Amino acid sequence: MNRIALALVAAVGLSGCAGLAFQRANGSMGGWIYSETKANDQVTDVNLTPSKTGEACSTSILGWVTTGDSSVPTAAKNGGIKKIASVDNNFMQVLGVYAKFCTVVTGE
Repeated sequence: MNRIALALVAAVGLSGCAGLAFQRANGSMGGWIYSETKANDQVTDVNLTPSKTGEACSTSILGWVTTGDSSVPTAAKNGGIKKIASVDNNFMQVLGVYAKFCTVVTGE
């Protein structure tokens, strides 16, 4: 009986919580073992020819500790972008232990 209870606690505790915070943010589907998805978030200026790219990322460990700044303004600043042409999102997670969410901005 104790082994069954321990197995249930382990299953819930190791169920892949790291990616949950980010999957809800970008609406991507997640694989249990490994996920790597890219999604177009928005196009802000179709007449702009993007010559620069900026990226800003956040990471999570077990869904318990999440750090970083994956905001659009930070991604634009990191790329030296003044006019934003598009915003994309990248999401990666491994076994629910480690997850990374990045915002990628293109523009001039």
